[in-house]
Amino acid sequence: MFHVLTDQFGSAVTLTDRAALAHWNDLQMSFLAHGATAPDHLAKTLEADPDFALGHAVKGIFLLLLGRRELVPTARDSLTRARETASGDMREAAFAAALDDWLAGNPAGAAERIEATMGLQSQDPLAMKCAHAIRFILGDRREMLDQLDRVLEAYDPNHSGYGYFLGCRAFALEENGRYEEARAAGIEALAHAPDDAWGLHAVAHVYDMTGDSPGGLHWLDKNERAWSHCNNFRYHVWWHKALMHLDQGEIDAVLDLYDTKVRSDHTDDYRDIANATSLLMRLELEGTDIGDRWAELADLAERRTGDGCLIFADLHYLLALVGDNRKAAARRLIARIVRDGKNATTDFSRRFDAPGTAAAEGLEAFGEGAYGRAFERLVAARTTMQRAGGSHAQRDVFERITIDAGIRAGRLRQAGALLDARAALRGGAEDSFSENRREMIADLGRNRVRMSAE
Repeated sequence: MFHVLTDQFGSAVTLTDRAALAHWNDLQMSFLAHGATAPDHLAKTLEADPDFALGHAVKGIFLLLLGRRELVPTARDSLTRARETASGDMREAAFAAALDDWLAGNPAGAAERIEATMGLQSQDPLAMKCAHAIRFILGDRREMLDQLDRVLEAYDPNHSGYGYFLGCRAFALEENGRYEEARAAGIEALAHAPDDAWGLHAVAHVYDMTGDSPGGLHWLDKNERAWSHCNNFRYHVWWHKALMHLDQGEIDAVLDLYDTKVRSDHTDDYRDIANATSLLMRLELEGTDIGDRWAELADLAERRTGDGCLIFADLHYLLALVGDNRKAAARRLIARIVRDGKNATTDFSRRFDAPGTAAAEGLEAFGEGAYGRAFERLVAARTTMQRAGGSHAQRDVFERITIDAGIRAGRLRQAGALLDARAALRGGAEDSFSENRREMIADLGRNRVRMSAE
């Protein structure tokens, strides 16, 4: 084992070339800020030092975070290179073992291995962000916060990664319902790292979850420099803006943002598709004619029915197929989810089983107008929907569909109870969706009473 150089965060690395170290430092900063330049910096690092084992392991992890089946073989190649170039360094070995765990279907184990390296060096923003990202896609909101709290005392405001650490902690606090703490942490994150898009976005989540869309729009508008540099994560921030306009009933603004920002590039990245499909479904639930916008998403989703990387991705592909009435493709996707769920031996296959199977069957039934069955299956999925990953705001589209299925099926009391549970998750806040559905339930209830009296 040999350590020649130290990166900007104080971590010893086995790089021997100072140009490679400069690219490695740039890679870490870009990754922390969701910058568009991260892949280029990583490529330049490995070009300058092809025997950098940690770089190969990190490349493999980055590829798996993209949730694309065709990238798995390349991630395996990265693991092979990480092992071939191993120097005996414990941190490098831990990242390589984490990549191996994930490829074996155990991303939770991968996160644990990376988190263990933070026991060796608490101030390791790269490890912190990688573990945070894995916990996020698994829906492990408690562990996402716990792993940050374990190293909280190690960070001080003078550390160059402090702002990004606070941004991750702000998001973890928000997902655990500690909204005011999250808001404060996110604001402080931007004060230390003005390009911390994740911290900015954590505060946007607070505005969403507390029903303050005007405040959220103001927050995003005044801090645009924190996310204008981003990779496709900027589409997700535009998605947040669109949700806020939707909450205020500004449908024209939502459609304009969809066409010019959220879906300006017709990528097949599952995160971009999730933004688009969930926004279109929310619009349709409000009675908006969205024209032919489902078609290009459904075309992409049809090509992803066999992916099986993430249930979060699959459920959003299914929204596109249901939205565009692609029944045969939807059934192929559901059959694969059911099949994968029956082999519940890995972290991912257990999620295909629950919530995947029930949620998928519920979405299909909703698209077919079988609202009673849709409600039953979607309610069955609710208790484990956290495991689908993503955020409360992202999964809320499924909660909205469930509530609307209940109302359309005449399950008014149960739908009302779900609205109560949704408000409780939001600290008692009621948004326009909740207010509108309570009015619908009240109107339908009065009609029932009137009809029974006639």
